[in-house]
Amino acid sequence: MQVRPIKHYARVQIHVIIPPNYYVINARHGQAVTFLAGVISSRTNGEQTEQVFRRKNTHDLPSENETALNTRNSPNTPYCLPSQYSSITMKIPKLAFIFLLLVCLVVYLTYVKRRFETRKLSKPLLEQLSRTAQVVSETFQYGIMFDAGSTGTRIHVFQFHLESSAAPKLGSETFKAIKPGLSAYADDPEKCKAGLLELLKVAKQTIPPAQWSSTPLALRATAGLRLLPGEKATQLLDKAREVFEASSFPHRPNSVAIMDGTDEGVSAWITVNFLLGGLHGSEVPTVGMLDLGGGSTQITFSPQDEKTIQTSPIDYVTSFQMFNSSRTLYSHSYLGLGLMSARLAVLGGVEGQPVGGSQELVSPCLAPDYTGEWEHAEVTYTLKGQKAGEPIYESCLSKVEKMIYKRVQKAEEVKRMEFYAFSYYYDRAVDLGLIDEKSGGSLRVSNYIDGAKKVCKDMEAGAGTNPFLCLDLTYISVLLQELGFPPDKELKLARKINEVETSWALGATFYYMESLHRH
Repeated sequence: MQVRPIKHYARVQIHVIIPPNYYVINARHGQAVTFLAGVISSRTNGEQTEQVFRRKNTHDLPSENETALNTRNSPNTPYCLPSQYSSITMKIPKLAFIFLLLVCLVVYLTYVKRRFETRKLSKPLLEQLSRTAQVVSETFQYGIMFDAGSTGTRIHVFQFHLESSAAPKLGSETFKAIKPGLSAYADDPEKCKAGLLELLKVAKQTIPPAQWSSTPLALRATAGLRLLPGEKATQLLDKAREVFEASSFPHRPNSVAIMDGTDEGVSAWITVNFLLGGLHGSEVPTVGMLDLGGGSTQITFSPQDEKTIQTSPIDYVTSFQMFNSSRTLYSHSYLGLGLMSARLAVLGGVEGQPVGGSQELVSPCLAPDYTGEWEHAEVTYTLKGQKAGEPIYESCLSKVEKMIYKRVQKAEEVKRMEFYAFSYYYDRAVDLGLIDEKSGGSLRVSNYIDGAKKVCKDMEAGAGTNPFLCLDLTYISVLLQELGFPPDKELKLARKINEVETSWALGATFYYMESLHRH
């Protein structure tokens, strides 16, 4: 590097700003000093000194004294040369000195201005963040629904993204199920509280505490409690209310109730069509819904033919408001025609036997060599098949048709509509290998008919792994035809739509939240 001497003009006291990571080189002694951005104080002493500024490299390292200097000075304290370097002499023109002062002044004023603007903007920024947090809190809402079914109780925690002029969007769903159902505690209602408290913990772990006080909480019981004597069902509901009253979530007198069978069908229809997009506008047509539970079965659809409304019983047609639109549905629930209740009836049993009792039943729907036990509604039944030699399918079909005769209303319109089927419709199709257990699929009513014939035929040689499959499939095939679905009618089966459970719980949550807004 070439080093040029600095001419001697005047003896002045100067302050030189040293940029970060630069050395000041004393050409006379060959020494280097490392500084962060700081101030060097120097007074001329008449000696000719040659100076140059060089960027730091890995070969020029500071001495121990100079390193100590850097660590002693705080970040806000100007750095000064140690005594051995305080007599650096620099001679510069007076104009250059004035220019240097002006540059320092401009830098200082710029720094002060930016600091002032930053402090000035900090308050509006905090206000904006506060408003953003408030908007997030207002646009996201949670809802809790307890599904108290005949075989178990399940909690659903839904997160919604609210939109002022349209249907809300579902953000997420959290759920957990326990067994048995509330009806199992009919003789000791206090015991049902432990399971409800366990499920309530799921809600508290999912929902932010700040939103507990604004999250609607409801429990809807289905066929399991509808089949109980009124007094026992009321006692169970009272215990559920006690659990809700002790929680941190708001509740109303109607937060805990037995769901009417029609409401169950309507709620399931809302769930399916919300997930398929049929409730977000008129562009997407709605679909019908078939649900086969343990104690009851439902059919719900939006009639397109005025004749359907005119010829149906008055209590089969219902209207309601949902997402700023009016809906008219054909919906009916058949209590006692759920798969478990129908199985009991076909076997020859009577619903509502004393809890803990026992009864022996003989049925042609079972394999001839079959002997076993079956527990239903806390009653244990001893089952036996009839003598060998009789065709099982034909004998079982006769029993099923006799049991269901004139108990189901047929709607002609359903053969022309798209329908989704759930619950035991799905489970028995999986047992037959007709659909994938996880993803579901499509099948025809004739697939249930053919499946029933094959399973029943195979049972003539032995009971197999599922002694009730012949009976269940025969019942499902007859039920669908009685509802108006011909053998060639295609049905879609699903447990989930867009990764969300296709139960009535989501629709019931929407329905309950709508009722809160109306009152």
